[in-house]
Amino acid sequence: MIRIISALLIGVAALVPAAAGAAGPIQIADGAPDSHEVVPGDTLWGISGKFLKEPWRWPEVWRLNREQIRNPHLIYPGQMIFLDRRGPTLSLGRRIGQGGSNRALYEKRFPQVYSEPAKAAIQSIPVRAIAPFLTEPLVVSDQEDNGAGIIVATQEGRVFTSAGDTIFATRITPGVPTWNIYRKAKPLRDPVTGEVLGYEATYLGQARVSSEAGVLSPDDAAAKADDGKVQIPAGLVVSSSKQEIGKGDRLLPAGRPELFSYVPHAPDQDLDGRVVSVVNGVAETGRYNVVSLSLGKREGVEVGHVLSLHRNRGKTVYREDDVGAPQQFQLPEQRYGLVFVFRVFERISYGLVMESVGPVTVADSVRKP
Repeated sequence: MIRIISALLIGVAALVPAAAGAAGPIQIADGAPDSHEVVPGDTLWGISGKFLKEPWRWPEVWRLNREQIRNPHLIYPGQMIFLDRRGPTLSLGRRIGQGGSNRALYEKRFPQVYSEPAKAAIQSIPVRAIAPFLTEPLVVSDQEDNGAGIIVATQEGRVFTSAGDTIFATRITPGVPTWNIYRKAKPLRDPVTGEVLGYEATYLGQARVSSEAGVLSPDDAAAKADDGKVQIPAGLVVSSSKQEIGKGDRLLPAGRPELFSYVPHAPDQDLDGRVVSVVNGVAETGRYNVVSLSLGKREGVEVGHVLSLHRNRGKTVYREDDVGAPQQFQLPEQRYGLVFVFRVFERISYGLVMESVGPVTVADSVRKP
C-alpha cells in the first residue's frame, strides 16, 4: 500500500510545474465565474484573469501535463473552460446541446488536440505586440559590434540602399547565408549606477549573401592591403529594409529566432532590477508595451519569467511646524503591475507589460513577484 501511495504522489507531482507552490496558494478572483466560453481575441493570460487573482500562474491550475503546458495551443473559440473551486483547477469542455430548461449543457473534458480549419488556437499572451522583437537584434555589446560585419560599399555608389539592392561588406563569415543589418544606437545605462549594459541596435533590415568574400593578388595598388593582397568584399542582396541602409552600417548573423516559451513562471531566486528604457523612445508606457530591464542571463533571467513592477516614490523632507531640524523620509515603493520577459541578452532583457495601474517609467523597480 505504501508503494502504491508513493507512486501516486510521484505521478501527481509530474503534472505540476516546477515552480508551483513557490508563490503561495492559488487564490480565486473575486466574482470568478464557474465557466467561460472562449471567443476570438482571448488569451490564456486574460482568461485565467477571470478566474485567478494572479493570472500568470495559469500553468499551475490547468489540468495539463508538462509537455502540454509547453505547447498550450489546445484551446479554440467556442470551447468552454470550467473552474473547479476545490483545487482550484481549470479544465476544458464542449457544448453538447440544450436542456429542457433552455439551458446549455456541457461535457467536461481534459485538454486534447482539437482542430477546426475556420478557427485558430488562442495565444498565451498577445504575441502580436512582441512579434517584431523576437527576431530583430535589440542589444549589441562592444565585443559583438567590434566583430560585426561592416558595409564598405553600396550598389553603383549609392548613398543609401533598400530592398533589392546589392551591398558589399567585410567580416562576413563564410557559410552564413542571412544577415541582420543594424545601426549602433544609444547606450543602455543602469538608471541607478549609470553603468553601460549594452547598446540598443536600430534594426535596418536583412540581407542574403550573393557572393562570398575572396582574395586576389594582381598588381592593383589601389586595392592592395598591407599584406600585398587584394581583398574582395562579400556581396549581399538586401531582402528587406525598414530604414535606409548605407556604408558603415553593421551586420550580424540572423540565425533562427529563439525558442519562445509560453509558460509564465516566477524566478527561483530573488531579483532586483530597474526599468532601463521604454521602447520607441517615449518617457512612459502602459499595458501591452515593451520595456527593457537591467537584468539578463548574468542574473539568471530567462524567457517566461514574470516580474512585478514597483514605483519608486522617492524621498521627501518634512519639518514639523516649520521649526526644528528637517527630517528626510524614503517613501515605500508601490507594486503596480507585472511584466512578462520574452527575450533575454547577457545584461539586458525585454518584457511586455501585462498589467499596470498607472504609467510605467524609467527607473521603476522590477522584482520577483
